[in-house]
Amino acid sequence: MASSKEIQDRMKSISDTMKITNAMYLISSSKLRKARKNMEQVYDYFHTIRRSIGDILHHIPEMEHRFLEPVDGPDFAAKRAYIVITADKGLAGAYNLNVEKKAEQEYHEHPNARFFVVGLVGRHYFQHKQIPIEEDFLYSSQKPTLQRARQITVDLLEEVRNESVQEVYIIFTRMKNGLQSEPVMMKLLPLSREQFHHKDMGLPEGDEPEVPEEFFPDAVSVFNQLAPITMQGIIFSALTESYCAELNDRMVAMDGATKNGTEMLQQLQLQYNRLRQGSITQEITEVIAGAKAQKKKRL
Repeated sequence: MASSKEIQDRMKSISDTMKITNAMYLISSSKLRKARKNMEQVYDYFHTIRRSIGDILHHIPEMEHRFLEPVDGPDFAAKRAYIVITADKGLAGAYNLNVEKKAEQEYHEHPNARFFVVGLVGRHYFQHKQIPIEEDFLYSSQKPTLQRARQITVDLLEEVRNESVQEVYIIFTRMKNGLQSEPVMMKLLPLSREQFHHKDMGLPEGDEPEVPEEFFPDAVSVFNQLAPITMQGIIFSALTESYCAELNDRMVAMDGATKNGTEMLQQLQLQYNRLRQGSITQEITEVIAGAKAQKKKRL
């Protein structure tokens, strides 16, 4: 059995750890509010861009473009690339592991695919598993910004124009609710026609334009300008939602760690009280026994 000094040292260690976990919980909570506010500020802008592309496809449904999914369906033999969004640090429950496992599953199904990993944890995991990744693709997952999403978009479009990549998928984490998150995979390139239907964007069918619209200089030129912005919006949304999920999972993990620490302290305090009570009882017994021995000696 541990001594009272060892129990006290362990209780102090747990208390110090609880201060750290509670501080991380409060910091993650503050950052989560800021990240959600950042995403809400640009939501309407990118929603308008998507609606504009929906108007183009509504009037020209047969339009063909390298950034748009072919009318006759996807090419299953196309060269694939995956953007995998992870965190730069751990202590967030299974946040990183879930994304990594899903990306690893895609690697086993498509071993010739190229992987662009965002986040230090994901990069270390892929290197440990000896899964080849693009070394020049260095982006931080902390505090996602439009500029960072724009840089990723430019790099990917360059790969597409060089015909090194034909299809691009993005693997990130989406929040299901305040307690759970799940890894999801979304097709980024070529853009799916279904995602630009008005009804899929939450708009009523009667809201679709009836009067033919004019695009200057032409619809393809307008699409060339809007498609990269749409991709940038999808990437920014994935980065921001993953960051929100990371902070949320870290809050849940730190809250659970703090509660477990409280329970451990209660158990150790009870153990310490019992040990201390036994020590006091033993001291009292020894004093009484000594007093009786002195009394018999006098008699």
